[in-house]
Amino acid sequence: MKKIAVINGANLDRLGVREPEIYGEETLEELVLSLSSEAEKLGAEIVHFQSNHEGAIIDKIAELADAGVRLAIINPGAFTHTSVALRDSIAGSGMKFVEVHISNIHRREEFRHTSLTAPVCAAQICGMGREGYFAALRYLAAL
Repeated sequence: MKKIAVINGANLDRLGVREPEIYGEETLEELVLSLSSEAEKLGAEIVHFQSNHEGAIIDKIAELADAGVRLAIINPGAFTHTSVALRDSIAGSGMKFVEVHISNIHRREEFRHTSLTAPVCAAQICGMGREGYFAALRYLAAL
């Protein structure tokens, strides 16, 4: 069965309570359960990881790559705009990533318009709410 990692970064553990007008009312746990159900229908399995710590995410990407996982959805949260280390981890992993953002980062504050990680990802999806995760999942499962 194809394994697809779903990696969520800073503050995504607060989905459902943090700025629901921007991020919605669904919790991260609910989102991951829905993704897992959809993945099963597509013949894939979700491996989920969330951390508010940049180094933990970098360590997890290396662990997944070493375990042979080749496909991933990543929502780095604020690390998108700040982390050269995360960008380098993605680039050096040998994995195909789709970067996802619940909100449209290009319609928000100026500092959110630049993604350091998107240039080393196969695609970027933003502004589709939770549906962005499902679009990324369908894309990766079809590969």
